[in-house]
Amino acid sequence: MESAQDWHSAKALLEWHVELGAVDAIGDTPVDRYALAPSEPKPAPEAQKSTPVDLPKRTAPTPPPAAPSIDYVALAKQAAAGAQDLDGLKAAMKAFDGCELKKGARNTVISDGNPAARVMIIGEAPGRDEDIEGKPFVGRAGQLLDKMFTAIGMGRDVPLSKDAIYITNVMPWRPPQNRDPEPAEMAMMVPFLERHVQLVAPEVIVLMGNTPCQAVLGKRGITRMRGHWDEAWGKPIMPMFHPAYLLRNPAAKREAWADLLEIQAKLSSGT
Repeated sequence: MESAQDWHSAKALLEWHVELGAVDAIGDTPVDRYALAPSEPKPAPEAQKSTPVDLPKRTAPTPPPAAPSIDYVALAKQAAAGAQDLDGLKAAMKAFDGCELKKGARNTVISDGNPAARVMIIGEAPGRDEDIEGKPFVGRAGQLLDKMFTAIGMGRDVPLSKDAIYITNVMPWRPPQNRDPEPAEMAMMVPFLERHVQLVAPEVIVLMGNTPCQAVLGKRGITRMRGHWDEAWGKPIMPMFHPAYLLRNPAAKREAWADLLEIQAKLSSGT
């Protein structure tokens, strides 16, 4: 059977397709009639030309001025120098706010005994009992101190000034946990201590332990210094073991007794 169509049959078939609406020729490649036509990229707008503007340079903000540091040692010297008597000195010490120890103390512990005494005893700082009572050397160490000087006929409560003792400390406020006073703390209080010595004018000063030796003599080493006379602020100085040390080391009481006899001999000789 011959499959080729004649011209008339092919023409009739084409006309029939046209009537059906097939008006486009069918190519070899399929066409997706639902696909969108590709859009051409829009040209980028031409950048607007602008005149460059010189912006002001940013500078770092000026830091606030630092708070001026306070020279509490100088203030202490000024306050101590202005004290004309012991009452004025006590008032100046109570008003002094440069030392942080004051904030944690119950009392400002200044002195006890007879200010007309021949012997002035300088200790380290108040302990717990002293902070509560407001007087120096009232605890166990203070009781031993009283016994020591009673043994040579002296005391803080004796009626005659020639046999009396006057007691103070380097620091008027108790350090926390009874720690040693720091050098900066002592430096603030030394002007008051020196003025205290000037107003009391004792014949002999006794330094009890390393801390007062550091404050008054500028050196430590109580084991080496005790029993040997020194001098400061125009006064003869006798370094001694602190009574608290003697409580822990009773064998050292023999050296303490020898030092007491040296003080007694010094007062008897009047030199």
